[in-house]
Amino acid sequence: MAKYITPAVTPFLDDGRIDEAGCNALYEHLITGGIDGILVLGSIGEFFSIPVEEKKRLISIAVHKAAGRVPVMAGTADMVFSNVLELSDYALAEGADSVIVVSPYYFRLEPEQIFTYYDTLAKAIDGRIYLYNFPDRTGYTIPADIVRRLAESHPNIVGIKDTISGLDHTRELIKAVKPVRPEFEIYSGFDDNFAHNVLCGGDGCIAGLSNVAPELCHSWVTAVNTGNWAESARIQQVINRLMDIYSVGAPFIPFIKAAAALRGVPVQNILGFPFPGVTESEKEKLRTILSRDGLL
Repeated sequence: MAKYITPAVTPFLDDGRIDEAGCNALYEHLITGGIDGILVLGSIGEFFSIPVEEKKRLISIAVHKAAGRVPVMAGTADMVFSNVLELSDYALAEGADSVIVVSPYYFRLEPEQIFTYYDTLAKAIDGRIYLYNFPDRTGYTIPADIVRRLAESHPNIVGIKDTISGLDHTRELIKAVKPVRPEFEIYSGFDDNFAHNVLCGGDGCIAGLSNVAPELCHSWVTAVNTGNWAESARIQQVINRLMDIYSVGAPFIPFIKAAAALRGVPVQNILGFPFPGVTESEKEKLRTILSRDGLL
């Protein structure tokens, strides 16, 4: 069955610490909205700007709030490998369902180096691991044959988030991995690819608009899983218009936060340094986008 998992934004306080009340309100908004899981400390969750101890605190908040109602996936990426292991062990011991680790960034890795990285990780972690392919941020793509080899070698590598705007690479992953590991989960990283992913044989998406409109994303999952393709097509077109949120400015994270806030989620206009807050003129653009499909 297809799933729509939310890579949750991270609410902050003025002093840069995690806003626990804001997190709890956001997670309740997502769970009652019908999403199929919560990813904390993903790219949209600004994992790169949060100290390790605050990351641990955020994981604990999410696991406690979810209370088994939905799975919690924890992003544990770091350029220091020992930090990845420490945070992964903490997350799994705390009750997270799984961890997700983006491939090392800053320097490009060759395919065999990518294999060695995840092979070493899978041997060191006693828990479920998702790969995370995000070439716009790492500078390279994890090849489909490397994912297949990892899937064949490690039962605890259970899936991948493939954050690429098109479906070409995701389609190759499905063709390469599903025949040898049918249960291996392959998710797209952009909202508008959800139905396309499922039609290709994938498992759905882990994508940011569900922070803003989880109930819409849940309806889309229901339509796809029940074969209501007319309704799926209607929601696809709404999502296509909502994708304009990503284009209000760069980086897109502030605008996902602001759009959620406009819908009543108490997420303050505060981001990890050096990201800027959202201006009033940008909020007006977001209001226009949300209003045209009745989300305000």
